[in-house]
Amino acid sequence: MVNLSQRLSTDDLVKSPLFLLAPFFFLGTAMVVMKLILPHTTPLFLAAFRLLPAGVLILGLAAFLQLPQPKTLQAWLWILLFAGVDGALFQGFLTTGLVKTGAGLGAVLIDAQPLVVALLSRLLFAEFIGLWGWLGLAIGVAGICLCGLPTEWIAGWLQAPLAMVTATTSAPLGPTALLNSGEFLMLMAALSMSLGTIIVRYVKQHTDPVIATGWHMILGGIPLILLSGLWETDQITHLQALDWWGLAYATVLGTAVTYGIFFFLAAVGNITSVSALIFLTPVFALLFSGLFLKERLSQFQWIGVVLTLISVYLVNQREQMSQWLAGWGQGTGAVDLELKGAIAPAPVPPSRPNSPEDR
Repeated sequence: MVNLSQRLSTDDLVKSPLFLLAPFFFLGTAMVVMKLILPHTTPLFLAAFRLLPAGVLILGLAAFLQLPQPKTLQAWLWILLFAGVDGALFQGFLTTGLVKTGAGLGAVLIDAQPLVVALLSRLLFAEFIGLWGWLGLAIGVAGICLCGLPTEWIAGWLQAPLAMVTATTSAPLGPTALLNSGEFLMLMAALSMSLGTIIVRYVKQHTDPVIATGWHMILGGIPLILLSGLWETDQITHLQALDWWGLAYATVLGTAVTYGIFFFLAAVGNITSVSALIFLTPVFALLFSGLFLKERLSQFQWIGVVLTLISVYLVNQREQMSQWLAGWGQGTGAVDLELKGAIAPAPVPPSRPNSPEDR
């Protein structure tokens, strides 16, 4: 088996800010690139094109590393479930929702998935959430509502219950309109990705995670390309030269390379520090969508973006913050004891009988 540590300087890569930021830069900018391509193609075709070549690249890397293929029926069943949820559903909701929402706002809503993962991990695996985690979840719900719900609803809720009723009845904002909104589809994509993150923990028990990732991309892309052939037309008719370069960017860098970096960092034990940087994905998406797509968010959405980023940071860093707070409390107590000892009067020595010399 090829030992990557012999080919790469692990310490140099892990300590490199560019290497740590690369996956989040690629993810955020890939959202902008896909938004630019969508007017010239169809969403399901874009989702399939992003998955299938990336899966081939990852399986090629796995073959180079001589990683073992799945050997049991149970392993393939878990990969199929992983492919359906994290492959087909996630990418399908993502590209379809991107048609109806901005790249920056979409990245913020997708970035809500760590909140769902934390909650599901608590329910399924009894993982620690703590004060900071629950606070982050509460802030995240508020931020997602501000980002994803219609402005008329939010304004009505903030004004008065009667104003809310007027706003919801005077505008076509019923359940059907909400289900067809791009923001809702992005939240469904975040939910799918969250479930996929939970499923992959079971997948790892039966097969190599890199192999499973490659196969889940291919198996998840097959139904998407079939549905695209049945429901969509003119998938490549209007694509231009720059669009093909954009597809290559979203596939190779935004998908295959990003997954590869994640697994490399996980292998060397730095996944915790990397997960703390996940909130940078929508930052890059918002920055580049404003520059290239001229997207503008409403006041409520900007507040929601800030709250969502804060919540993701709190949830990702909940254990570290709890440990820091506990250590800070202990340190403060020690300092208090030292100060008390410094300002307290000197102890009086115990009394003793007078010696013969004192008589």
